[in-house]
Amino acid sequence: MSRHVAIVTDSTAYLPRPAMARHGITSVPLTVVVGGEALEEGTEISARSLALALQKRRSVTTSRPSPEEFVRAYQAAADAGATGIVSLHLSAEFSGTYDAAVVAARTAPVPVRVVDTGMVAMALGFCALAAAEAAEAGGSVDEAVAAAEKRAADMAAYFYVDTLDYLRRGGRIGAAQALLGSALAVKPLLTLDGGRIEMLEKVRTASKAIARLEELAVERAGSADVDVAVHHLAAPERAEKLAERLRERIPGLVELHVSEVGAVIGAHTGPGLLAAVVSPR
Repeated sequence: MSRHVAIVTDSTAYLPRPAMARHGITSVPLTVVVGGEALEEGTEISARSLALALQKRRSVTTSRPSPEEFVRAYQAAADAGATGIVSLHLSAEFSGTYDAAVVAARTAPVPVRVVDTGMVAMALGFCALAAAEAAEAGGSVDEAVAAAEKRAADMAAYFYVDTLDYLRRGGRIGAAQALLGSALAVKPLLTLDGGRIEMLEKVRTASKAIARLEELAVERAGSADVDVAVHHLAAPERAEKLAERLRERIPGLVELHVSEVGAVIGAHTGPGLLAAVVSPR
């Protein structure tokens, strides 16, 4: 008989609440610090409030959860009957969240496997869903981890930002790359590669960049069964239009999620973000 495996992730997965409830996934929140005030992502600051703070050029930084917060999450899972936990988190290149989870796992009441997915947003969320589905099917901790890692290996995430300045300020992209984008007046298309944000293409206008983003997502999806997520920050019309086109153009589309990113990722991308995550089944 397989062990009862619980799935823990963090607030940057941006999973729909109904999906989290359905699969019993726990999320540990990161923190956004706006003008010196620490606010919990998802409950104490909204993406809209974050976008407004950025537009007003207020000081915005982010911080990882404490190990104690993970200890509480792991204890709660054990109290609910879990005999093993899979703890899946955003890329360690972006945050110390993974390290905090590793520290907490050492004193957890049940075995915990902490995984650096190398992902973020619904690229992380799809990994958590894959692990949860494997656990629900009777899988062990190892099998749930394998399901998440397979999703991560097959994943593609593409995103457009109006400016590289926010990524530069947060140290998520090199100053030289950011300066090059500004000097050439190009619109950057970015991707996740090896847990890092990398420049994928430089396009001359926003409309051409968004059209290219669509093409990349369609090409990556092919004819396979895929789940897709479209993210944005303060750009709902852009997101809905992109989602409509992807619905029409991806024949193997299984699930499509459209959502605004939370404050942590928004702090590093700025308003105008548009992203497409393609996750083969």
